[in-house]
Amino acid sequence: MEEINRNNACCFGNKGQAIKPNNNLVGAILTTIFCCLPLGVVAIVYASQVDSQWYAGNTQAACELARKSRKWMWISVVVSLIIWILYLLFWVALLLA
Repeated sequence: MEEINRNNACCFGNKGQAIKPNNNLVGAILTTIFCCLPLGVVAIVYASQVDSQWYAGNTQAACELARKSRKWMWISVVVSLIIWILYLLFWVALLLA
């Protein structure tokens, strides 16, 4: 019997059974459209690989890819917010000068 890695909470439920991780594809697409295009594309690439790894029986890789997709999705959001804040500060400073 395969030993279960309990540290990987995204793949295993309370009873140790494997649970398919969320691929975050919708969030990755939305961050690509509305936030930062290059980083959103990275999130889409990882998200698109989750289901194929899961159905191939590679649960650890599927969970890792889901985690990377979620990470890059949030990096895209944060970078976009930082850029917008800097953009607004630039225009405020320009108008007050």
